[in-house]
Amino acid sequence: MHPVPLSETGPPPPPFWGPAPPRRQPHRVLTVGAAVCGVLSLLIIGSDLGAGGFILGMALAVIPVPVYLVMALWLDRFEPEPAHTLAQTFAWGASVAVFIALLLNTLTDGVAQGVLGSEVAALFGSVVTAPVVEEVAKGLALLILFLELKDEFDGVIDGIVYAAMVGLGFAMIENVQYYGTAVQQGAETSALTFVVRGMLGPFAHPLFTSMFGIGLGYAREGHGRGSRVWAPLLGFALAVTLHSLWNLAASFEGWFFVGYLVVMVPSFLGVLILIHQSLRREGRIIRAHLEHLVHEGLIAPGELDRLCGVRKRLGASLDALMRGGVGKWRRRRELHRTASELAFHRWRVMRGLTLGADLDARREAEYLHRLRQLCRPGDEF
Repeated sequence: MHPVPLSETGPPPPPFWGPAPPRRQPHRVLTVGAAVCGVLSLLIIGSDLGAGGFILGMALAVIPVPVYLVMALWLDRFEPEPAHTLAQTFAWGASVAVFIALLLNTLTDGVAQGVLGSEVAALFGSVVTAPVVEEVAKGLALLILFLELKDEFDGVIDGIVYAAMVGLGFAMIENVQYYGTAVQQGAETSALTFVVRGMLGPFAHPLFTSMFGIGLGYAREGHGRGSRVWAPLLGFALAVTLHSLWNLAASFEGWFFVGYLVVMVPSFLGVLILIHQSLRREGRIIRAHLEHLVHEGLIAPGELDRLCGVRKRLGASLDALMRGGVGKWRRRRELHRTASELAFHRWRVMRGLTLGADLDARREAEYLHRLRQLCRPGDEF
């Protein structure tokens, strides 16, 4: 597909979000499922805890979540995902995934107790069945997004961000159970539970599920046909393994902090390193697909450098805010977003991930039209 020439005249192209070929919207599936399963999950948990334990557990579980969400969303620096999809992915984790886990964990626990006895069944459920059931329940949301949102789920960073959303949603509701039960057992138990689950391990579920997200993202990036199969399978296996090791360490007194230091901390640091490398790769993608706009005079060479680096983007946004207030800052962020979406749109089309020739061309034209508006000669941020 060839870019629209800069000399094009006439009225601006119709926005690609206007009348266009229908597209499947997986977020609607997430919405319906979340609404039904969320109510059922809360009813089940509330009936076990009672009103007092449920209210206190919910308060303790919800209060820190906004902080964790901001930290997770900050990772997606170049092309932030649609807010409604992120919200509904979080809702899937907090409702559908929780409901599936409640049902299947209860069922498998009952079968295991009849076969293995209560003590062995408890350990088997914690280390074997629960990790598989819960990672399947959370991973379903990622799989739906991967299959249906080919124009949004671009790579490893997106896989990690979506995994963080579904994992935080799941952890929030799971913590309602843990906190509510701990409150009933006294202040000391409540404090210890909050430290372990709210401070030491708030990213446990996002970390587990990010393994599957990384596998899907790697497959999407096109590292050979074989990666489409082995990368998601390996990612899911790692998710279950990390989850199992976490639960195993927590099942034996004195081993929790050993497992935390030996397994969780290195895994978390490894994901951070991968995020850093993936961000650099995304910067190179943006440069490769926007560099010709410098030669055509649409954007300046210095502007391209700012668009391709996380730190330079942050610096440019801060400078726009300091010199021009919120209006200039918003316009700068719009430039960053539009340029990134154009670059990734071209990258997807180049690899055959298209929405159809007509819609691809309309998106290309709309992005270019918006860039011309944002990069008018003489305008400064």
